[in-house]
Amino acid sequence: MRTNNHNPLAVVRNLGILAHVDAGKTTVTERILFATGTTHKRGEVHDGTTVTDFDPQERDRGITIFAAAVSCAWDGHRLNLIDTPGHVDFADEVERSLRVLDGAVAVFDAVAGVEPQSESVWRQADRHGVPRIAFVNKLDRAGADLDTAVESIRQRLHPAPLVVQLPIGSEDGFTGVVDLLRMRALTWADDTTAVDEGPVPEGLREEALRRRRLLEEAVAERHPAALEEFCDRETLSAGTLSAALRDLTHSGDGVVVLCGSAYRNRGIEPLLDAVVAYLPSPLDVPAVCGENGEERPCDPAAPFAGLAFKVNATPTGRLTYVRVYSGTIEKGATVWDAGARRTERVGRILRVQADRHAQLERAVAGDIVAVVGLKSARAGSTLCAPDAPLVLEPPGVAEPVVSVAVEAERSVDTDRLASALARLTEEDPSLVVRTDAETGQTLLSGMGELHLEVAVEKARREHGLTLNVGRPRVSYRETVGRGVSGLVFRHVKQDGGAGQFAHVVLDVEPSAEGFEFRSAVVGGRVPQEYVRAVEAGCRDALAEGPLGGHPVTGLRVTLTDGSTHVKDSSDTAFRTAGRFGLREALRACAMVLLEPVVEVTVTVPEDAVGAVLGDLAARRGRVSGSVTRGGSAIVTATVPLAELFGYATRLRSRTQGRGTFTARPTGYAPAPAVTTAR
Repeated sequence: MRTNNHNPLAVVRNLGILAHVDAGKTTVTERILFATGTTHKRGEVHDGTTVTDFDPQERDRGITIFAAAVSCAWDGHRLNLIDTPGHVDFADEVERSLRVLDGAVAVFDAVAGVEPQSESVWRQADRHGVPRIAFVNKLDRAGADLDTAVESIRQRLHPAPLVVQLPIGSEDGFTGVVDLLRMRALTWADDTTAVDEGPVPEGLREEALRRRRLLEEAVAERHPAALEEFCDRETLSAGTLSAALRDLTHSGDGVVVLCGSAYRNRGIEPLLDAVVAYLPSPLDVPAVCGENGEERPCDPAAPFAGLAFKVNATPTGRLTYVRVYSGTIEKGATVWDAGARRTERVGRILRVQADRHAQLERAVAGDIVAVVGLKSARAGSTLCAPDAPLVLEPPGVAEPVVSVAVEAERSVDTDRLASALARLTEEDPSLVVRTDAETGQTLLSGMGELHLEVAVEKARREHGLTLNVGRPRVSYRETVGRGVSGLVFRHVKQDGGAGQFAHVVLDVEPSAEGFEFRSAVVGGRVPQEYVRAVEAGCRDALAEGPLGGHPVTGLRVTLTDGSTHVKDSSDTAFRTAGRFGLREALRACAMVLLEPVVEVTVTVPEDAVGAVLGDLAARRGRVSGSVTRGGSAIVTATVPLAELFGYATRLRSRTQGRGTFTARPTGYAPAPAVTTAR
């Protein structure tokens, strides 16, 4: 769908800034706010003065932890911008943001190119079908190379990179870019933020013409209308090229690549122009579809429908961040929370500027706003008009892999701790709180060591609690190594009145999927409603495996036979038989303990590679690759998560503080000495 320029929604852009940690996302966001006149002073990450990293922990640690929304205006367009975290522990925050965005700017380091978390967030955006443009940042750094970074995009992310700029100068001498569409030079002086437009420097003219030709050929190859003009005229006009780049961005067949240095304020204005020119407006994305297949158009006059994607439980009240997909929501209106199945009243509507807000009377389709007054809405809740209910698919929530035991130092603070943990899980669905059945300890589970550190520190600061925290423990899983066939289980209970009777015969075998259930019963020996009850009972049994009470995954259960009693059989009886039957079957299987593993990318000076490789081997790491780039070695390895606790400190000591590493989950693998036959 092409944008209707007379529709006010055509000038809205809902976009996110995505990247690996330390690629410069927050600095890009700060420069966008400065360039658009939203702020009058450039915020710096190292000074703790940025708008979007306003949480005290973000300023202390120098990284983005929580997705922050801001709004600004450029060239008559309104940009709703979300600065997302780059650390793998906060990937769930990125997932919730991508669920409600129409487009994104992916930021890459001109020296490192595509880094592990860059790849992860790119794949997340692929799953949500979010169109992207790329910004290669930090071209002023030693070793920066646009072509190398672009090649890493081509090799690791597999889109067709369509480079629309040529750098002027390199490293410290980087002063601007050549715009290959309009064949003009854009330069920035050190003492000013104003862009100076002029002709292409003579020494770069031939290279610029060559790259413009390569861009035209790449676009014509992928766009029918551009191909037609290219065949007729052997060139493409700037208008045709721009329209084709927009179409290729929307379809995902190409990614427009720009470059610059956000820290030195170079390349931000052309990036904003590209956001307006190539990324979609709310009118360009498909109509939102409910779980029942009903579609809602992006139309302020349609029935209201929105998705809550973030909750911030502040001391002064709950802020619920909502993407409005259709209709209009007004201050004081009553909305239906489809998840909680209750009505809620909208107290206030706020346009968000990170930790500052501007009040609105209403929000319309295409808006991203914060709502005050909702009591039950959670991240993933659908909000809609009470007379036009709709349920939207919520963002996925990853399973936590690390746990710590948390307790209040003073027993009188136990209730306050429970309240603090409840607020944490309300804000962040990827945090899980449970009580250990054996020890009675309160366990807080999350996506990694840093994730849990941040959560615990937040509870301490915001609630004034003194907490004792246990050593991190990983979340193991159990799976079937060798199955069992024909296990017979009878559930018979008779204690006066109606009894219970269920007879099932189960086969259990390994499966590549998480859990599969099927019925091979013939002749109606087990009616269909009882088959569903057996499946529900089997799912109940997956909560605790026989090796250590860990969740069970990777098995296929087949109900092969069974029998019923004319009076005593019931759904309850067959569910109980499924639960206890599968538990008995698992005790008869050869079970395997699984532990979470991560892909670690370690960047160290070349003279420290030997020590790092030895340390990784001692941590049961399997090295999968090693490359040298700009005097540093980049080692990639697969390491059990349990072996990485405290690794950051060890790495710093082995490399005199010069080594860094990142990790991303890759799944589960058998733990040592794992096979146990029962």
